[in-house]
Amino acid sequence: MQLRWNDLGTRRADRARGKTVEIAGFPLTSLSTASADHFLMMAEPGCCQGCVPANPLAVVEVSAERPLKIGDGALRLSGTWRVSSDSGRWRYRLEGAEVVPGLTRRAAMAASALFCLPVPAMAQAVDGMAVDIHSHAGNLIWLSFGRGQSVPVADPMRQGGMSAIALAVVGDSPIIKLTDGRLRPSRDPRPGELYDFSQRSFPALHALAREQGLPIIRTAADLRAARASRPSVIVAAEGADFLEGKIERLDEAYQRWALRHLQLTHYRPNELGDIQTEPSIHGGLTTFGADVIRRCNQMGIVVDVAHGTYDLVKKAATVTTKPLILSHTSLTEKPLAWTRRILPDHARAIAATGGVIGLWPVTAYFPNVVAYSEAFAKTVDVVGIDHVGLGTDQLGLVGASALPSYADLPQLTAALRTKFNEAETAKLLGGNYRRVFEASVA
Repeated sequence: MQLRWNDLGTRRADRARGKTVEIAGFPLTSLSTASADHFLMMAEPGCCQGCVPANPLAVVEVSAERPLKIGDGALRLSGTWRVSSDSGRWRYRLEGAEVVPGLTRRAAMAASALFCLPVPAMAQAVDGMAVDIHSHAGNLIWLSFGRGQSVPVADPMRQGGMSAIALAVVGDSPIIKLTDGRLRPSRDPRPGELYDFSQRSFPALHALAREQGLPIIRTAADLRAARASRPSVIVAAEGADFLEGKIERLDEAYQRWALRHLQLTHYRPNELGDIQTEPSIHGGLTTFGADVIRRCNQMGIVVDVAHGTYDLVKKAATVTTKPLILSHTSLTEKPLAWTRRILPDHARAIAATGGVIGLWPVTAYFPNVVAYSEAFAKTVDVVGIDHVGLGTDQLGLVGASALPSYADLPQLTAALRTKFNEAETAKLLGGNYRRVFEASVA
């Protein structure tokens, strides 16, 4: 079984316990030596112990029955995979390691999702004030169906410096299926079905927050006070499908469930407007969608136009009196059919409202955090430093993530600091969204 660094921290790595695996990386020993039978392995080359990531999911402890030749390049090793729950040691160990010949540096780098950090970058990201503006962390999607178990959210947030996440229920979940390589509506919802589902999914979100000691953010003051030392949750909904055309349900969600971040559409063309991944039927934003935006502006709910068509975004921009969010996407110059990515003019329409475009770490586009940080730089070039943010879509991506755990956030911080100063990095990792939230939420 072959493991990649993106697998570490996921169920795939944990299920490999006791199996013979192969993994490629760069060895690091405590002393300069040509061979060793015990050392650490990382995704990128390091020069000293200060290069070792603090993240216990970013290092493999290696032991061999005989000394292995180290050198100064990459190795591909095979051995027995061990997984530890002991907080005092590395989570992953490779025992009985042997060198697999024939590894090139290019192959090693293709296996990598991380890179060597300078010592100052090991601190929590931007003083623990980062905000993820789109997340399904904790296994919330499946918990909303009453399936599976929660997974840690609060601890990785504290480790990585994440102060708050916009944790989203998914309004159209009961009718969405993966079809022909993309998520699509499988049928029309039954009357009342999506509202009834929301009455299970919102309580599941609140139960997850209580279980993990994550306070619910209700006001701008709550978000200003949020720090990674006491991470918090913004209640969000991906798709306003649960409204089913009844605007009074927005008031109910605000009051009963503390909804403060609403994405208008998802994978179903709904009562509010058209989506990027299906044929347009409304010409963009509907009259009801415009009414919902106005009501969100009045009540104090952030308006998110992710998944909406460019026509929807342009109309939303003429309706809103508050900045818009497009919580998870990335730029492209050559869009494919039914893509969720956006063209520069689409991004500029968000920025023109004072809003923020959240970038997602899809490995098909950005195979590691270095490439992901470059996406931030390219988007800043298009819309400016005040209009870009972090939208991981954690546990909501169809494929793999270049930022699989909040504990990995310092890796992204370090990559961004090669391109931006500290104040600019703080804006990208949370400051810009905090500004929009404060402008939108009473």
